[in-house]
Amino acid sequence: MNFMKASLLALLSLIILSNTKAQLTPSDAVSTGKGPLTIQPIVHASLVLSVGGTTIYVDPTGEKAAFPGIKSPDMILITDIHGDHFDPKTIASVRTASTVIIVPKAVADLMPDSLKGAKTHILNNGENAVLSGINIAAIPMYNLPESPTAKHTKGRGNGYVLTIGGKNIYISGDTQGIPEMRALKNIDIAFVCMNLPYTMDIKEAADAVLAFRPKIVYPYHYRGQGGLSDVNGFKQLVEAGNKGIEVRLRNWYPVKS
Repeated sequence: MNFMKASLLALLSLIILSNTKAQLTPSDAVSTGKGPLTIQPIVHASLVLSVGGTTIYVDPTGEKAAFPGIKSPDMILITDIHGDHFDPKTIASVRTASTVIIVPKAVADLMPDSLKGAKTHILNNGENAVLSGINIAAIPMYNLPESPTAKHTKGRGNGYVLTIGGKNIYISGDTQGIPEMRALKNIDIAFVCMNLPYTMDIKEAADAVLAFRPKIVYPYHYRGQGGLSDVNGFKQLVEAGNKGIEVRLRNWYPVKS
């Protein structure tokens, strides 16, 4: 793993684990055909989606203490092999015997035997599955220009598009404004990363968002080597290009007490 990213992940882990009581950012709700979809920011790349009795954890980190009062996951989605996305200790601490885990093959190859089994599903770029009435499509996430030495190589990790109650939800994972993102259609809610030097800056992120025009976009995964990205600047760029896109700024780095 890249040394700078490893150092950042270690810092994030210390911040989370050194505080025993998590102070969650307030959740949002969006209406769907399956009832309200609750969106709960956790930290960095981690979030929880809940709808119709189904709870989905995305890239959970921080162990169980990071999810106070939140129902155990029916489903866990993992996007990539890096520790801010794939944290075996946290997965083990939050899952139940019935939790389904969705991973790309590169993650499956690194999973301890205790997490493997019938409840773990491998989904690679271009593949999809239907679980609990939710369609899950895996799409590419990678750095540009493509290179074998890039921090995120094409085909290794997954972005995801979930179709829930007639709403399409895009989770970018670690990526730049790749053609596959720009070509997305009919996205209702998007979670888009923006942190240098690992993914993209706010200008590239805004340009990609303006290309695929989600109805609502959340900047997330926005802490990088230089600190937090200017998400307010991202909001201004998107709104200047298309006032019909709602940019929701939420705190993915809450203070712990």
